[in-house]
Parts: sequence; structure tokens; C-alpha cells
Amino acid sequence: MSDPTAPMLTPAAPSTPAATAAPAAPPPAAPPGDWLHAHLAAHADVAGAMVGLAERIRAAGELVRDTFAGGGTLYTFGNGGSAADAQHLTGELVGHYKRDRRPLPAVTLSTDPTSMTCIANDYAYEDVFARQVEALARRGDLVVAFTTSGRSPNVVRALAAARANGAGTLLLAGGDGGPAREHADHLLLVPSSATPRIQEMHTLVLHVISEMVDAWAAGEPPAA
Repeated sequence: MSDPTAPMLTPAAPSTPAATAAPAAPPPAAPPGDWLHAHLAAHADVAGAMVGLAERIRAAGELVRDTFAGGGTLYTFGNGGSAADAQHLTGELVGHYKRDRRPLPAVTLSTDPTSMTCIANDYAYEDVFARQVEALARRGDLVVAFTTSGRSPNVVRALAAARANGAGTLLLAGGDGGPAREHADHLLLVPSSATPRIQEMHTLVLHVISEMVDAWAAGEPPAA
């Protein structure tokens, strides 16, 4: 018999599971007219189209390689952002791209401010590259022009001067290549008329060329 004076025990409340954090909300979708996504999409579109130029890019790399194999020198130039691309390629060749190998003879004509300002002051800005090409480039050398439009007079004149000296010419441009294409032995035209997209693809191309030449100079096959 139970003791009526004993305290009554209430059953323990059932335990409740610990609260879990709510999943993070997904980021808001970009509006259809978002400028950043438009830039990225345009870049991807042009980069995809470059697959159609694969053999031309390979041929350009082989042309640069064969120039060095034959004892020639590479001369590059351009204006503004294209001058930076020209200098970028030269740096990869004189220095190295990925491998420890011998330096290769390459010169960027837009990196000599004394010669450029002398020529521009005493002659004309249209001659800043052509006069240097006349002085330096010879048969067996390769002159490489970077330009987005192919319409800069100093680029056109320099390619014409290279041909007159017997040097080979390679034009990296966009769109239809402009008047410069008339003086190019080899053309590599990015399928775009937008300056940013053209320069982005020029960087891709110069990296592919650098890989091909770097591997050749090191006695290795190119790699991705």
C-alpha cells in the first residue's frame, strides 16, 4: 500500500532534439541585364570560337619556333594594351614560360622610350616602329604585330617595312584585320570586334605560342 504522505512524482517531459541551423539561402539570381555576367558570357563565347582557329594558332607557334631554330630574332610591337601583349610575349621567350631552358632572342620595339620619342619627335609617330624595323629586322627574322583593329598607321608601316627588309610578318588582330593584313604573311584574327575580347584572346594565343616554343627549347613535348 502506498504512503499517502509521500510526494507525488511527475513524469519527465520527453526530450526535444537540438535545433538545427536553417540552410543558407541561395544567392539571388543575377538580373538578366547584369553587366558583369554579360562580360563573362561574351568572353566565354569568343573563347569558344577560338577552337576554330586551333590550327592557325598551332601554325603561328611553329612559325615562331622555326624562326628561332633558324637563328632568327623575333621583334614585337603594338600600341597601348597591345604593347603590353607584345612585351608579355617577349618576356616569356627571353625569360621562360614554364621550363628552365636557354633564353631566346626576342625584342619589343615599344619598350625603348628613347628611340620611340626620338623618332616621333624628329619624324612622325607613324614611324616609331617602322624605323626600328628598318634598322634591325632582316631575312630570317620574324616581326609580330599586336593590334585590335589593324588600322594603326604605325603598325601598318612597320609590317610593310619588315616585308621590304625580307623579314617574315605575323599579325595578331581582331575583326577583319584592317589595312595591316595586307602586309602580313600570316594572320591570326580573333572573331570579335570588341577590344577587350580581342586582347583577352591575344593573351591566350601568346600563352599557347609560349608553351610550344618553351617545350621545343627544352627538348620536351608541349603540355596542357
